[in-house]
Amino acid sequence: MFVRCPRSKLSVWAALCVIVLCWLYIYPVYRLPSDKEIVNDVLRQGQVWKKNQTRIRLFRHLLKVCCNPRKMFAVTKENSPPGKVIWYDGELYHSRTVKNDTYALFVQEMPLQAPLKRCAVVGNGGVLKRSGCGRDIDGADFVLRCNLPPLSKEYTEDVGTRTHLVTANPSIIEKRFHNLLWSRKAFVDSMKAYGPSYVYMPAFTMKPGTAPSLRAYHALADAGSNQTVLFANPDFLRSVGQFWKGRGIHAKRLSTGLFMASLALGLCEDVELYGFWPFSVDLEERPISHHYYDNVMPYSGFHAMPEEFLQLWHLHKTGTLRMHIGQCPDANAAA
Repeated sequence: MFVRCPRSKLSVWAALCVIVLCWLYIYPVYRLPSDKEIVNDVLRQGQVWKKNQTRIRLFRHLLKVCCNPRKMFAVTKENSPPGKVIWYDGELYHSRTVKNDTYALFVQEMPLQAPLKRCAVVGNGGVLKRSGCGRDIDGADFVLRCNLPPLSKEYTEDVGTRTHLVTANPSIIEKRFHNLLWSRKAFVDSMKAYGPSYVYMPAFTMKPGTAPSLRAYHALADAGSNQTVLFANPDFLRSVGQFWKGRGIHAKRLSTGLFMASLALGLCEDVELYGFWPFSVDLEERPISHHYYDNVMPYSGFHAMPEEFLQLWHLHKTGTLRMHIGQCPDANAAA
């Protein structure tokens, strides 16, 4: 006679334990340091920094293997011929087939082929106020800026004047320039602050951002601008996101600053960061604004800014890049 044994509760608990252990292995429990702990760690480090060429080569190699910035950071006629399907990196199952009208807007080949020497990636953190870093930033061979920041006279002592590449998110085109549906003059005039730079736009990240990005291209072209619009390659953005996710940054999307820092690490011999400080107090625990030009906060939960900072701070401490927090060393001398 065959007797069916009841399923053991122990086996169910064993299965649950295995699942939990696997989850903890993939997503280990990690307590993010408090703002005060991070400030203290930065203060302990002080101004001491030493370049580590071995670490730089290693990290550049890792980025080349995963993301190949030198060949993939922008959409070009070479890597995106007519008929190619471009998959949006910010929306699942959405794509756009390259047609002749869109293909005509792409640059022929990847710019910035020659190795760049000293690159300054300028974030927009409030820590830049009264930093006196403008001269240091302008002394770089290549300056990257994020999200069309103001460069008016009141800010130049702290953030400099030179720009070689500036990002322009479609959300800025939508909010600041009304999607360029009524007038293009304010947009074209504001872009003159960035000189003959590359304008880097994620046109193929979210579908609603494609149309305003293309309108921005045409606005500058029709005005005879000396700027070159580059459309971010969604394959590059996706691979960079996966690269940092594998290093513990779990957010809906990386910040523009981390994308630009990653690009610079792949293209430049020396990378220096300014304005990367996502905390509400400075090194002397004085309150500071979120941006150097306003105190508008980002959408909660969209980016993981403290986690990003800790990853970049680790690269600073290992000599892979250099972060400038607070006043630049020659700020007092310049004053």
